[in-house]
Amino acid sequence: MLQHSPLHERHLGLGAKLAEFGGWEMPLEYAGGGVIKEHTAVRTQAGVFDVSHLGKARVAGPGAAEFVNRCLTNDLGRIGPGKAQYTMCCDESGGVVDDLIAYLFGADDVFLIPNAANTAEVVARLRAAAPEGVTVTDEHTGYAILAVQGPAAEDAVRALGLPVGHEYMSFTAQDRIVVCRTGYTGEQGYELVVPWDEAGPLWDRLIAAGVRPCGLGARDTLRTEMGYPLHGQELSLDITPVQARAGWAVGWSKPAFWGRDALVKEKADGPRRVLRGLELTGRGIPRGHMPVYAGEHAIGLTTSGTFSPTKKVGIALALIDNSAGLSDGDTVEIDIRGRRAEARLVRPPFVDTSVR
Repeated sequence: MLQHSPLHERHLGLGAKLAEFGGWEMPLEYAGGGVIKEHTAVRTQAGVFDVSHLGKARVAGPGAAEFVNRCLTNDLGRIGPGKAQYTMCCDESGGVVDDLIAYLFGADDVFLIPNAANTAEVVARLRAAAPEGVTVTDEHTGYAILAVQGPAAEDAVRALGLPVGHEYMSFTAQDRIVVCRTGYTGEQGYELVVPWDEAGPLWDRLIAAGVRPCGLGARDTLRTEMGYPLHGQELSLDITPVQARAGWAVGWSKPAFWGRDALVKEKADGPRRVLRGLELTGRGIPRGHMPVYAGEHAIGLTTSGTFSPTKKVGIALALIDNSAGLSDGDTVEIDIRGRRAEARLVRPPFVDTSVR
């Protein structure tokens, strides 16, 4: 049975088209909007996403942050309390169990936001490894998350009486709401982590102020334009951070984290494939799992693909064999349902970002 966010009835009232995401029934798009209008609102004004399906877990107790740092890839030692960090949970092969955000409240308190479908696995792995005195609590339905994104996001959050203007990837708390300056769109934004039963009034105030409700369809086109990875597509147990060009989220100088030996070796040897951007030069809309060719040689496979509402062209992310010897600007072809479509290799993001 699919789970629902605390805003489910509100989504129905707004005529949302619903779809399954990681075991949750969530809005794909809303009546009177659609993916392109919602996407454009985020790029030009402000939109709000209900991402309450994302997981929430707390690691607490003496040395909690140090423990998390021995498990996840990125280096929590690079940040201080009040900062958030993108990181990954890997297995010993270097494959990615999940990518997530770690909120560092202090040396003894770390709040994690994993993906919906992977929350239970991340929690189980951390619990199994936790030293005495450190607890790992699954708080998946303890909090809702509203992501307010776009050039006007700061004004919208300020109008709620919440703090704004703090640094990118930092957070502050007020009235039991955690306000983090982050997001998944490439635009300036704030993610509001709010107690589950208090999400409705906050959502209502944002909608009443003219912030457009946006579904996860627009979230996907926005993140694809930025080249941001999605677990299960650009990251997986079979796709490592090195292959996904996410080595910047690995604390290479740390003495220990899950998958370290395998990832250090892969980095030193060079990965057999890497994630590249593809921008079509003509018509066509690529999707995931489509073959990519250089001449008659299959050289890779798309992981995500969509029509870019901003650039008005088809774009894709793809794992391309390093043995093909290709560089950005080179031309390849994507097999789109039996028709070859020409595309240029590019380095994401496909659009300019306002995140600073």
